[in-house]
Amino acid sequence: MTGTTKFFDLIQQTQAKFVDFRFSDLKGIWHHMAFPVSAVDETLLTEGIFFDGSSIAGWCPINESDMVLRPDLTSAHSICVDPYSAQVSLIVICDVYNPTTKQVYNRDPRSIAKKAEQYMQTSGIADLAYFGPEAEFFIFDSVRFDSGSSESFYHIDSDEFPKSNGKISDLNNHGYRPSVKGGYFPVPPLDSLSDMRAEMLTTMEEMGLVVEKHHHEVAPAQHELGIKYNTLVNSADSLQIYKYVVRNTANTYGKTATFMAKPIYGDNGSGMHVHQSLWNNGKPLFAGNEYAGLSETALFYIGGILKHAKALNAFTNPTTNSYKRLIPGFEAPVICAYSAQNRSAACRIPFASHPNGKRVEIRFPDPTANSYLAFSAMLMAGLDGIKNRIHPGESQDHDLFEDHEAAKNLPTVSGSLRESLVALENNHDFLLQGNVFTKDLLNAYSQLKWQEVYALEHRPHPVEYQLYYNT
Repeated sequence: MTGTTKFFDLIQQTQAKFVDFRFSDLKGIWHHMAFPVSAVDETLLTEGIFFDGSSIAGWCPINESDMVLRPDLTSAHSICVDPYSAQVSLIVICDVYNPTTKQVYNRDPRSIAKKAEQYMQTSGIADLAYFGPEAEFFIFDSVRFDSGSSESFYHIDSDEFPKSNGKISDLNNHGYRPSVKGGYFPVPPLDSLSDMRAEMLTTMEEMGLVVEKHHHEVAPAQHELGIKYNTLVNSADSLQIYKYVVRNTANTYGKTATFMAKPIYGDNGSGMHVHQSLWNNGKPLFAGNEYAGLSETALFYIGGILKHAKALNAFTNPTTNSYKRLIPGFEAPVICAYSAQNRSAACRIPFASHPNGKRVEIRFPDPTANSYLAFSAMLMAGLDGIKNRIHPGESQDHDLFEDHEAAKNLPTVSGSLRESLVALENNHDFLLQGNVFTKDLLNAYSQLKWQEVYALEHRPHPVEYQLYYNT
């Protein structure tokens, strides 16, 4: 049975009224176009859907604006029912093609992820790469923000904030709230949104994801859900669904969710630790007799990641806000080192009781990343490390947050989006291998991100008024 046949069978089974075609832009934001099922036939699915690519930030100019969406009817998570649509709708994830060349569009993030998998397979190193992201997020009761020529502010609120203990309200103040840095794993009533997280997981499972856990995170109003690892493209698709469910479920509860890396001053930010492993012919390539049960291949993979970390930051930590998390003292791993179970290192080797579970955990990414680009870039860096036998050096098994003498002699990740973009400009050849990333894509992505750097750097900041108004 073909993918097209299964798709039309699914329309009948679900009694869908609409088909919602979706794709991701360079920032990882989902866009969509919905068709009534009466307008969806095999010709539409095979020939694709034309749209204006010039209206997508960082894509083609207006004189080359025609782009084509082609539904992917084969991937594990590319088709699912939208649980938030009033009328039954099928979500279909698409790839983007250039109608002139008939080839995938080289600025389409999902197509880049597919090319990264293909490059890995043709390299002869591995035939499978597994990625397991752990994306954290905040849920607030309300958010207000604005930035104009004469005013700039943000205001967030959550009943879980410790300051709520002093509030007077129409109802009695219950007083059950996590303290600063005290939100890790409490049970209700301190964990006030346990039921909401459970609903998120249930919804994700209904959409085809394999779910594993949910819990409160360290900061007040901070949370994490667990989904099972998968291959690169499938895992990136899963993370798009993850974000979609988190935002929409929070919205149905009258709340708002954000994946910003550092929305709260003085407390933990949100990271996205990414577990990674390579396999070939059904065998785990990261299990061996080296440090912490790793193979030499795994060490070289780590070496590639750490060598290219500053350039990788442009994709794994792609916002100006990302670097307000990447500072010492808030469990953010800024030191380019590796260690078994040491969470202060940029790369941790989690304990595994079986060789199949042997993996590396890269800890500096955050959930503002475009998962297709971030996973692809890390894979390319790791493969470069294996090809060129880049050893990561000695492990660092002590607390690098406390051992300042040791830490100051070790390399670090980028300290700003500006620094990461400069690093990417000076170090990107590893991404161009196999034509996975192209110079055109890197230029377009960098231009988009430089706009964000300038947007922040060119505006007065409220803290500057506190520091400098009377100087």
